[in-house]
Amino acid sequence: MGKIVFLDIDGTLCDDSGAVPESAKKAIRQAHQKGHQFFLCTGRSKAEVPEEVLSLPISGMIGAGGGYCEVEGEVILHQVFDSEELKKLIVFLEDNGVEYYLESNQGIFASANLRSRLIQLALNGLSENSIEGQEKIKGISWFLELLIEDPARINYEDVNKVSFINQSVPYEVIHSRYDGDFHMLRSTVPAFGPDSGEIGLKNLNKKTAIETLLEHIGREKLDCLAFGDGENDIPMFEAVETGIAMANAHDNLKAVADEITFTSSEDGIAHMLEKLRLV
Repeated sequence: MGKIVFLDIDGTLCDDSGAVPESAKKAIRQAHQKGHQFFLCTGRSKAEVPEEVLSLPISGMIGAGGGYCEVEGEVILHQVFDSEELKKLIVFLEDNGVEYYLESNQGIFASANLRSRLIQLALNGLSENSIEGQEKIKGISWFLELLIEDPARINYEDVNKVSFINQSVPYEVIHSRYDGDFHMLRSTVPAFGPDSGEIGLKNLNKKTAIETLLEHIGREKLDCLAFGDGENDIPMFEAVETGIAMANAHDNLKAVADEITFTSSEDGIAHMLEKLRLV
């Protein structure tokens, strides 16, 4: 029986530009042909997953950091915020000048000034009209195109995660305010800065979602391996037999990894699938 492979997206499956290296595409397709199954296991919500990733032979996905799970098109887990608690959280962020986006399977809903904040972060002091500046903006254009900026379209009953892009108050202020009520995590996207983060539902993470998925498909932890790069992948590694950290991974993840491979752009996924004889 083939292995079950869980793939984080940012910094793992995708390189710094957000693209999937051809080596990874080829290796995943070859491993799939040999009977191994692949599942995405990401902090992204479904609406954030690009077609380039979805076109791979993926059997399903865990999204929103563990709040959502589907297998072969069937939704087996979907936890969402209480709408009234979510609205109170939004008031807090706006009162503190923190930009944010609400993540749901229906779309990504942006705060009023999020687009300009993201462009500012991407430019990092470069002129928007310079060639290099235009390249930086082009690099995030795929995400900017996803943003829905009409608040009238928000369904507050269908939000599974909140990400905030923060340069206004220390992360610790937001963490201390909501830790215990929600699952708080610093942003895993370095470009967003150290005070940005994610707010998810408490008692949900990649481990809990993997356990739900494995029970659904009748497989065991011993059958599983996972690729990741962030601290939020530590629970994912706890849920599988073999945890594989990318070379760019957080030190805390490397400390609990069974294997360390190269970065995405250095063909790390293909290298490890070959080493483990999955291709």
